[in-house]
Amino acid sequence: MAAIGKTTLDSGWLAARSTEVHLSGTQLTTTQPPSVGPTTPWMEAVVPGTVLATLVKNKVVPDPFYGLENETIIDIADSGREYYTFWFFTTFQCKLSGTQHLDLNFRAINYSAEVYLNGHKKVLPKGMFRRHSLDVTDIVHPDGQNLLAVLVYPPDHPGSIPPDGGQGGDHEIGKDVATQYVEGWDWMCPIRDRNTGIWDEVSISVTGPVKVIDPHLVSSFYDNYKRAYLHATTELENKSTRVAECSLNIQVTTDLEGNFCLIEHLQTQHLSIPAGSRVQYTFPELFFYKPNLWWPNGMGKQSLYKVSITVDVKGYGESDLWSQLFGFRKIESYIDNTTGGRLFKVNGQPIFIRGGNWILSDGLLRLSKKRYSTDIKFHADMNFNMIRCWGGGLAERPEFYHYCDIYGLLVWQEFWITGDVDGRGVPVSNPNGPLDHDLFLLCARDTVKLLRNHPSLALWVGGNEQIPPDDINKALKQDLRLHPHFESSLNEGGKFVEDSPAVLRDPSQYLDGARIYIQGSMWDGFANGKGDFTDGPYEIQNPEDFFKDDFYKYGFNPEVGSVGMPVSATIRATMPPEGWRIPLFKKVSNYYQEVPNPIWEYHKYIPYSKPGKVHDQILLYGSPKDLNDFCLKAQLVNYIQYRALLEGWTSRMWTKYTGVLIWKTQNPWTGLRGQFYDHLLDQTAGFYGCRCAAEPIHVQLNLVTYLLEVVNTTSEELSDIAIEASVWDLEGICPYYKVHEKLSVPPKRTVPIAEMKYPKSKNPKPVYFLLLKLYRMSDDRIISRNFYWLHLSGGDYKLLESYRKKTVPLKIISQVFIKGTTNEMHMLVENTSKKPESKSRTYRNDFATKQGDVDFDVASVHSTHDGADKKHEASWFQKISRHFTKESDGLRVAEINGSDIGVAFFLHFSVHGLKQGHKEGEDTRILPVHYSDNYFSLVPGEAMPIKISFEVPPGVTPRVTLDGWNYHGVHTVH
Repeated sequence: MAAIGKTTLDSGWLAARSTEVHLSGTQLTTTQPPSVGPTTPWMEAVVPGTVLATLVKNKVVPDPFYGLENETIIDIADSGREYYTFWFFTTFQCKLSGTQHLDLNFRAINYSAEVYLNGHKKVLPKGMFRRHSLDVTDIVHPDGQNLLAVLVYPPDHPGSIPPDGGQGGDHEIGKDVATQYVEGWDWMCPIRDRNTGIWDEVSISVTGPVKVIDPHLVSSFYDNYKRAYLHATTELENKSTRVAECSLNIQVTTDLEGNFCLIEHLQTQHLSIPAGSRVQYTFPELFFYKPNLWWPNGMGKQSLYKVSITVDVKGYGESDLWSQLFGFRKIESYIDNTTGGRLFKVNGQPIFIRGGNWILSDGLLRLSKKRYSTDIKFHADMNFNMIRCWGGGLAERPEFYHYCDIYGLLVWQEFWITGDVDGRGVPVSNPNGPLDHDLFLLCARDTVKLLRNHPSLALWVGGNEQIPPDDINKALKQDLRLHPHFESSLNEGGKFVEDSPAVLRDPSQYLDGARIYIQGSMWDGFANGKGDFTDGPYEIQNPEDFFKDDFYKYGFNPEVGSVGMPVSATIRATMPPEGWRIPLFKKVSNYYQEVPNPIWEYHKYIPYSKPGKVHDQILLYGSPKDLNDFCLKAQLVNYIQYRALLEGWTSRMWTKYTGVLIWKTQNPWTGLRGQFYDHLLDQTAGFYGCRCAAEPIHVQLNLVTYLLEVVNTTSEELSDIAIEASVWDLEGICPYYKVHEKLSVPPKRTVPIAEMKYPKSKNPKPVYFLLLKLYRMSDDRIISRNFYWLHLSGGDYKLLESYRKKTVPLKIISQVFIKGTTNEMHMLVENTSKKPESKSRTYRNDFATKQGDVDFDVASVHSTHDGADKKHEASWFQKISRHFTKESDGLRVAEINGSDIGVAFFLHFSVHGLKQGHKEGEDTRILPVHYSDNYFSLVPGEAMPIKISFEVPPGVTPRVTLDGWNYHGVHTVH
């Protein structure tokens, strides 16, 4: 007898091109199963994945994301659909008892398929975003050995790629309900197979007579969130030929420390389900007093409960089970009268949105939990609180949403409409959306059921820069209408209005009902709210422009984009040597035009200048000499650009803006624009510029007014705080030092404090550094730290070129904690070129624990200069070690000698792997790595704690290295 539950079929798959297989599906799954061999067309398949992912894995085609190799792969427009029509084959074991039932589940296929199981044929209809569940109880073999073959067909309208490329190619893909980016975009190459394949989870699920289908969970609140109700509705299907007498159970638990959980609720209901019928059942609401709430990143903890639903059938026992992590939270959204922008509230608290646009993690749909975990943690590490899933990409998968639930990222999920493919472009696209409107709505409704229980899901949006056709839009507005409870103020009586129709009484009976639907990304409080093209801009900007009154005049910008050059190691790893040539700087009139090499052009490089408006930001640091120099200077610009963008928006929090989403956070391929980490998962400096600017409590410099500002996005007032502002010149001298004490900042406010007067003083230096620290006066702990490099108006940073020759000494104390394959390094990095003055806050500042750093108490880090350094260093590590039960390999001290006094500028850690058989020029980086900070600078006498964590591949010895603006070569620190 098989165990009740789901088994994922994610290994052991084979694939072959259909035109090379001369057997029928019946033959493949009965008498002539395939095998891999030199004389067969079969190869190991990537499932979940796509045809192209399988071909790349087997080296049948080159890596399309390397150099210009994508141009060598035949496009479906030239090959015909048959070329990318593929068989996929696997076997599975499942032996049923006489009363058990088995479903074969495909969570998504692109685009349609024929399924053969043990010689029996089933057809999976069209649509990339729909689930398929086949009852195969009567087909599985009694001996348990089963043969499965799936013939997958590409989209019906794969289209062709015009010579000049363009947004969505010739737009034909828009006639299907599928991803629209696959014909290429101004940030993406064409995907040759149009993502054909079994691209999402395949599973089998064993049940008894009764099956649980698509439960819906909703929470409601009363008495200022002291009272909460959990509403739950589920469908139940009786697959047997007899009436099923059922005990239906719902259990809510929360994890405690160790391996224990607390049962918050356990409820059992009894019901009868007629033979062969499908019914909907709504549980009596479950009451909770002061539940732990789920909060977005930066607002509080992401508290999650486990909700389990099981059904027992009399005479059989447990028949089916379902479970889901659930967060108690309420999301509200409305157009703000002050700004005209859409304002979001979570649990009654307004949240200033700072986030990014998301395409998908990989253009070949090689999706994985591990990749999603890294992607979403990166967004949380940048202090973002929202991700927008762009309409030309995916309806993201439950695993994506799971990690958004864990890390507190609100999600804006769009359906599959984009303006370029649905109504405009060259050639002009079909304005009426996909050809099959019923299919679109079927996929949309199924997507809602798949994702609606995730607390991170904040809103549904009809499309990108376009609204769906009228009939689809009308249907979505109706299907996704809010339950009356979420439309108006709370009912003081604590119950839903009894005279409402029965369907209105419980919100879990709605398709969704608890979050809004907006018809398009530039409507109803986004951009100008009317659908006009008022998002953007998408190029490099002068940093100070983000602070100007006329930069962007609408309350919520859903897309504003800029540069995204990765580090030089990524260029070398993803391009042949001819792609390592840096752009030519061509003088045109009074500005320089960047002329990139053809490989950069193909990878959608965006220049660091904007003709007539923004002089080249890389040339501000002097002409780059080579690839390393160019990429390092690009990181300086990346950091400044994105920090200024977010600080400019945050400077006008609630007075002009309600939020901003950056276009875009990442690349689904090895692109060269709009990203905070590259496709190999190495972060750009822009990542850390965002991390700095978007911290919940932040001190910043307004680059137009030169006012020091304090941003408080939390719900608590800041009181008894102070700002220390110190200016450092290139000689290591501090010509300006000012402390502003006894400050207070109300919650949810940005407050100007005082003007930073250094540039107006006598004889200001052309280039200088500014360090701002916001600290608590009671214990001198740093709440926010912000480091700027600045030049006088009309100047540049070319004096920094000679500063690279400075040799500033550093001391790095480190300790590694190892658990399995995970390495976690804690270090204290100190600029030892000069002891801090006893009057300066640097002498006694500590770093306050940041929200989310629950496993690393950086509050216990001390920078001491009393002659007992060793003692304090040991004390520091004893304190942090209390937070770990991991094996440690001891304390280490690395010193980088230097004779100069000055700022240790733009320090950058990286992690490399040493292994036997290393080849010359091979990329040695271990990726991904999570850093508490990187691309940071230290003034004389200053110390900073850094935490680094990473997985070590088998057979590799990790090495942490440091470089920086004035640190060249390889400095091994551990």
